[in-house]
Amino acid sequence: MRTPRGRRLSRLGAIGAAVLVALGVVPAGSAVAEVRRDVMFVGNNWDGTVDLLDAEHFGKYQRIDVVPDLAQRLAEMTPDEHAAMLVIRNTAGEGHDQLVDDIAVAPDGRTVYVSRPSLGDVSAFEIGTGRQVWRTEVSGYRSDHMALSPDGSRLAVSATTANVVDVLDPATGSVVASFPTGDFPHENRYSADGRTLYNATIGRVIMPDEPALDGLKGNRWLTIVDTASMAVTDVIDFGVGIRPFLVLPDGRTMYAQLSFHHGFIEYDLAEKRITRTVHLPLSEEAKKLRRDEYPLDSAHHGLAINGDNTKLCDAGTVSDYAAIISLPGLTTDALVPTGKKPYWAATTPNRQYCMLSNSDSDDVSIVDFAGRRELARVPVGDHPQRVRGYAVPTDVLK
Repeated sequence: MRTPRGRRLSRLGAIGAAVLVALGVVPAGSAVAEVRRDVMFVGNNWDGTVDLLDAEHFGKYQRIDVVPDLAQRLAEMTPDEHAAMLVIRNTAGEGHDQLVDDIAVAPDGRTVYVSRPSLGDVSAFEIGTGRQVWRTEVSGYRSDHMALSPDGSRLAVSATTANVVDVLDPATGSVVASFPTGDFPHENRYSADGRTLYNATIGRVIMPDEPALDGLKGNRWLTIVDTASMAVTDVIDFGVGIRPFLVLPDGRTMYAQLSFHHGFIEYDLAEKRITRTVHLPLSEEAKKLRRDEYPLDSAHHGLAINGDNTKLCDAGTVSDYAAIISLPGLTTDALVPTGKKPYWAATTPNRQYCMLSNSDSDDVSIVDFAGRRELARVPVGDHPQRVRGYAVPTDVLK
C-alpha cells in the first residue's frame, strides 16, 4: 500500500518522466518512463465502452470503444447466433445488447481484455490507442465473467450457454484448455498463488423463479480446478446460485453471495459447510419486490475486501447501499447509500476504497473502507457493470 508521500513521489516521477520523454532525453517506454498510475476500468455494458478512472482522485481518463467491429460482427453472424443475441437482449440485457461484461488488464498494463456477451466472444485492445488486437469466440453463444491468472499467462472465461470455462492464451487469444462446470458458469477466481481456479455457477436464471420449480435452474456448483493440469479436483453442490465470492489466502475460508439472499455466507471449503450467515436489511423499495423482479435472481451482487482482509464491502443491489462488514467478527460497520442498483464491487489498487458500479443510475460510488462513507460518485457510461483496478503506465493514459 502506498503512503501519501509515496503517492506524491509517484506523481512527481510521472511529471519528470513525461518531461524527459517530451524532450527526447529518453525514449517512450523506457525504464525511466515506466511510471504507473492506479486506474479503475469500468465496463459500460449497454454502451460497449470502457471508462478509465483515476483510482486516487477519481478523475476520468479516456473512454475505449470495445465494439469497433460491431457492424462486421453482425454481418458475419449465422442465423442461430442472431437468435441467441436476441434471447440475450430480451432476458439478461433487459432490452439491450450486452456488449461488455468483464475486464482484465495484462501485467504490463498496456492491453485490456473484454468479454462481450451478446457477441459470444472475448477481444483484446491496446489501452493507449484503442486498437483491437485479437478476437476469440467462446464455446456456445455467450461470454461472461473472466479471471486473469496472477502471472498473466492464462485468461479464464465463462461460456455460459455451453456450461464450460474456456481458458485462453492472452498473448494470442487462442483457446488452450476448457473444463466443465454447472449450469450458467458465472464468476471465476484464481488463488493468490495461481495454482487453483474456482468457478461458480448461478443456474439457469431465465427459468421461473417459483420455489416449487427451483430444480429447473439446474446445477449450481463451485468447481475447483488444478491449473497445472487443468483437471477438476472437486465439485461442491451449493443447490443455490453462487453470486460474487471471495476466497481468503488460507484457501479455506470463502465469502459468497447467493441468489435471492440479502447478505452473504461464510463457507468452509475444507469441511464443505456454511459456518456463518450474514443477513442484511432490505430497503423499503426492496421489500416491495416480487421474487421474479430481482435482477437475474440477484439480491446482493458485488463483494470486495480491503488490503489487510479486515473489511468486506457488500453491494446491496436491490437496496442501493454498500455494507461495510468487519472481519473476522462479521459485524456491520455501516450501510453506505450509493447510486441505483449497485451491481458490482471492486477494491481499488491501494486497497483502501471500494468502488461500486451503479447500473441503473449510470455512475460509480467510491466508498472508504475505514471512513465508512461515500467519497465520490462519478458518472460513467450506460449500464456500468464490471469494475476492475490496475496499475498502468502513464504513457497509455489520456
